[in-house]
Amino acid sequence: MTGVNNDEGGWMLASFFAPQNWTEGLDREFVLNMVSFFYPDPKAAFIRDVIADEYIGNGDDCVKNRDGFTEMLGDLFFTIPVIKAANYHRDPCPEDEGQLNKIMMSYWGNFPRTGSPNGHNLVHWPKYGVEEKYLAIGLKKQVTAQHLKKERFVFLTQTVPEKIKQQEENAERSEL
Repeated sequence: MTGVNNDEGGWMLASFFAPQNWTEGLDREFVLNMVSFFYPDPKAAFIRDVIADEYIGNGDDCVKNRDGFTEMLGDLFFTIPVIKAANYHRDPCPEDEGQLNKIMMSYWGNFPRTGSPNGHNLVHWPKYGVEEKYLAIGLKKQVTAQHLKKERFVFLTQTVPEKIKQQEENAERSEL
């Protein structure tokens, strides 16, 4: 089960990429520059024009450009990935992937029925707690493990904030 909403690019996502007064409209040059973000190779200049033509036409109408820009973001970030994922699930998969699908459906189906993903002939999916145990589900086997991406978790939740704080403190000292 999957889905998307109208205006997935919405105002929040668009405001992240667009200039401050973007709600009043955008020019074609800005839209082309944003398409360059997704297709940065200089050899892809022609594809940037093709995409801009599709979403904003000739670019004369700044409000149409704004609306086309938000639609483009929604398609690139949400709608197209959702359709691709649905197609991957729809299309025939190798046998081992079909088996993995059945295993996943069993876990996911058990949860709403019983309140637990566990069931007959399934590797035990541990409840996440202070031990940080989780179930690693792969094509060939399912294994209980601990501390999913612990190094990256520490890096992004502790190291990066500490470095930001240090830089802010250094900047304050240099201002004095």
